[in-house]
Amino acid sequence: MDPDRIPESFPAPSFRGMQAEAVNDIRDSFDAGNNVVLVRAPTGSGKSLLARAIAGSARRAADAEPSDAINAYYTTPQVSQLDDVAADPLLDDLNIIRGKSNYTCILNGETETPVNRAPCAREQGYDCSVQHRCPYFSDRAIASNRRIAAMTLAYFMQTAGSNVFGRRDVVVIDEAHGLAEWAEMYATVNLQANTVPIWDELTVPDLTAESDPVDRTIRFAETLTDACERSIEPLTNRDELTPGEAARRDRLQEIRSELRWFITDARDPHSTTTWVIDQNYDDDSNNNEIAIKPLDPARYLSHTVWDRGNQFALLSATILNKKSFCRGVGLDPAEVALVDVDHTFPVANRPLYDVTCGKMTYDERDETLPAVTRMLVRLMAAHPDEKGLIHCHSYAIQSSLRRRLAELGVESRIRTHDNTNRDESLQAWLNTDSPDVFLSVTMEEALDLQGELCRWQVICKAPYLNTTDSRVSRRLSDGKWSWYRRVALRTVIQACGRIVRAPDDHGSTYLADSSLLKLFNNTQNDMPAWFRDQVDRLSTPTLPSFEEATTTVGRASTTESQSSSTPRSNDYSDKSNSNHDTDSESHRSTHPLSDVWGEE
Repeated sequence: MDPDRIPESFPAPSFRGMQAEAVNDIRDSFDAGNNVVLVRAPTGSGKSLLARAIAGSARRAADAEPSDAINAYYTTPQVSQLDDVAADPLLDDLNIIRGKSNYTCILNGETETPVNRAPCAREQGYDCSVQHRCPYFSDRAIASNRRIAAMTLAYFMQTAGSNVFGRRDVVVIDEAHGLAEWAEMYATVNLQANTVPIWDELTVPDLTAESDPVDRTIRFAETLTDACERSIEPLTNRDELTPGEAARRDRLQEIRSELRWFITDARDPHSTTTWVIDQNYDDDSNNNEIAIKPLDPARYLSHTVWDRGNQFALLSATILNKKSFCRGVGLDPAEVALVDVDHTFPVANRPLYDVTCGKMTYDERDETLPAVTRMLVRLMAAHPDEKGLIHCHSYAIQSSLRRRLAELGVESRIRTHDNTNRDESLQAWLNTDSPDVFLSVTMEEALDLQGELCRWQVICKAPYLNTTDSRVSRRLSDGKWSWYRRVALRTVIQACGRIVRAPDDHGSTYLADSSLLKLFNNTQNDMPAWFRDQVDRLSTPTLPSFEEATTTVGRASTTESQSSSTPRSNDYSDKSNSNHDTDSESHRSTHPLSDVWGEE
């Protein structure tokens, strides 16, 4: 790495905001001998441009010895962020590669087959005559040979140990605040009927019945690994497989690899990973579900991330506590530099408003939700011509708000989604010119709502993690309440950044849960200075009364409904919610990052 090349590698024709200062500070941090630099840069600071500048400093082939690592990786956990990079003309030298399942085969008769199920994946020794034109292998060849290879974090981790994507000089991880959680999720082994093809052939014991569930799980994992091996052998010896057989083989190989990793790590007396075993056990059936979860899997990150480069830059707006973040990802804080980038958006353009209606905990939610619903109607009246986003936190809260708002006669201004149509519903809302209000779940990140796309939003609930999750409860039993609050604060800050995306942009964020005020009080020392400025200016807005709002919004909704001859782009039936949990303070039906993980 040549840190002096960072400023000259900045891809835009000129700097704006604090970008010049940021690239110089980053250069100086690497020049001081730090191999890892954290860049805490708020929304709108141009993190992707900073990432490109850092990647441009990687050692080049002309300057390297044969054994030296060269070039750079750019990776992000968010698929949408990678899509944004692909669409940015200033970043056109980031060569993007995605997982095989994102590409389709180009052979006759296979044009609807994903590459991971194509003949090359199904037939022994298949010699593809068009591999040089295959979209996947073409992108892979380009990315592997160019100076900057760009990929999702999932693909990056999956290619650890790959001969194609080996060690590089510089690794840049964008939106890196959730790196520890991503590693935990990716290293979790889920075993149940729909993930293990040979499940019905197994006798599944009660792993938690004994005093040491980890030891018993190791023994069961060894038995399952042997069973996978026996089932894989006849498939790998076949000359040709059907797509279904290829999928079965691949899944068995994945399970075998995941279990081997768990067994090796859990038996290693020097490993710092704590393994937590969850099981829904039914002795009368084989419908058991097992989750083998790691806590702080530093060793896993060592293999999949830290062994992949010489120097690292990790960028995010919400790396809130350097020491805590470093411990969670297996880094020594003393060997890591932190660069803070100031916010250049006027604080007056991104106000926070206190419209708290009570607590939204599971036990108190039923009493608070009617007041939240009335408040939403008042906010809709205060923003009659502007689109709004409601962060519902869970499908249970979303469903309740949708029903209550319909009862108040404002349903024609409301849009929702479920976990099967979130992208389509979001896009339909973005495309409309109507001042519709979108009831969302897990959209606090990876959403750019600049300008008139959205002018106001509501955070309905303090986004604490589910205390019934075994990893969360284990950490809290160890007294890690500061971690618990930081994760919630991080989500709030991410949510606040959705609607103000440029220095001349503006948008209002309303806080409906009184627990958010306590969260702010308990996390003042973890707040970036620019967000603390927002909290310090927290005020109570002047809004129309509920009676006036009901008349105003209700009349507008009725007029719109009568003038429309076609259905809205998303209906209001509750069919999608029947499969969601009832929000036992989880609050979410899926992992907070599930919308960006995706299958690679």
